[in-house]
Amino acid sequence: MSDFPFGFSNRDDDPERKPGDESSGSGANNPFGFPLGGAGGGGFDPSQLGQMLTQLGAMFSSMGQPGGQSGGPVNYDIAKRLARQQLGSTIAPIAAGTQSAVTDAARLAELWLDSATTFPAGATRTVAWTANDWIEETLPTWKRLCDPVAEQVSGMWTATLPAEAKEFAAPMFGMLGQMGGLAFGSQLGQALGQLAKEVLTSTDIGLPLGPDGTAALLPTAISEFSTGLEQPESEILVYLAARETAHQRLFVHVPWLRQQVLGAVEDYARGIKMDFSAIEQAAQNLDPMTLAQDPSKLEELLSQGTFEPQTTPEQKAALERLETLLALIEGWVETVVTDAVGDRLPGAGALAETLRRRRATGGPAEQTFATLVGLELRPRKVREAAALWRRLTADAGLEKRDGVWAHPDLLPDSSDLDSPAGFIDSVLGGGTSAFDDPLAQLAETEAKERAEKEGKGEDSHGEDSK
Repeated sequence: MSDFPFGFSNRDDDPERKPGDESSGSGANNPFGFPLGGAGGGGFDPSQLGQMLTQLGAMFSSMGQPGGQSGGPVNYDIAKRLARQQLGSTIAPIAAGTQSAVTDAARLAELWLDSATTFPAGATRTVAWTANDWIEETLPTWKRLCDPVAEQVSGMWTATLPAEAKEFAAPMFGMLGQMGGLAFGSQLGQALGQLAKEVLTSTDIGLPLGPDGTAALLPTAISEFSTGLEQPESEILVYLAARETAHQRLFVHVPWLRQQVLGAVEDYARGIKMDFSAIEQAAQNLDPMTLAQDPSKLEELLSQGTFEPQTTPEQKAALERLETLLALIEGWVETVVTDAVGDRLPGAGALAETLRRRRATGGPAEQTFATLVGLELRPRKVREAAALWRRLTADAGLEKRDGVWAHPDLLPDSSDLDSPAGFIDSVLGGGTSAFDDPLAQLAETEAKERAEKEGKGEDSHGEDSK
């Protein structure tokens, strides 16, 4: 396994996953229920019983309170409340001196980045967030990521019912929908509460979670991250600011990129399917008396994956697009930041390696996505993407390298990451003109397509008139 982070994979497709290995969390591909076991999914953990009962009591009591009920498939009121409970009530506000240090670090990083990329500064403001701020500011994006999954899963149970049955069971399904929203909101709150303690910037996990044009760093988490490292905290702050502002340059000046990244997750959710035949077969073979005498049989049944969403071709295609896109983003940021900081930060290489290992260990980001979206962060192809961008920078220059981002059709695909020579040759050789003015080339292609359609329309009209 590479040391580089990012790339998404489905647990069913992980070649390194051994049968029975639940180390990545019981939440993967189980976006609705509570975990089936304790830490690592190995069985029920009695120490969690009190916490679960407290959370369930809060969820059900909120159903009768004004404003305590979320209108969508996920109860975000519960999610926010549980996330903040995990953080505690002693979070100190950001001091003026800390905010000033973050602003200065970002300003210095922007100055260095100017010589490493053709994209100008993208952040219109630089802010220092507390963990609570991160939850509040990123929740709108989490809604975009979680709602499609929750809607698909909750709608599966009624999708195959006849219209008469749906009408008859409408009140019950409404209640189940509320309970599902509460359960999903509970998992979201627990995951976000854990993630908020450890993220360093708004783009720390590779997705554009924060508001457009806002570069955000979390000084408390950065200070804890710096503990034990040999580099001064001020240098670490500048390095992380360079990564954050590089992400912002890319997301702001490549207007289609944010939608492509988040849209790939949404496409994955729309591809979720349940194997109802497997559920029916499991129900036929289910002996209530056996389960009553031996509850472990139920856990055995659930562990077989009968009730988990099945991987579909649509999901695999969405996963590949997302994996490649995130690898290209991270590889580009790594290349640009390395060129920008150069010898200015002597410990930059060690910091880069520390961040790679920090994410490659499958920390809170991986568990969050496994729990919420049914996806697992996997360190795939970022090394290859970074190598491609470095070679393209050396051989073609900054203009042509950054010009590749003009349109998604111009980006390298997964096969290009495995064998970049052909792609680089297309930029340097016969395909050079396309990258000199990629937008003009796209406009020319669209004009030809319109002309062909109009020509076919005229031919059809002429035949009708005859």
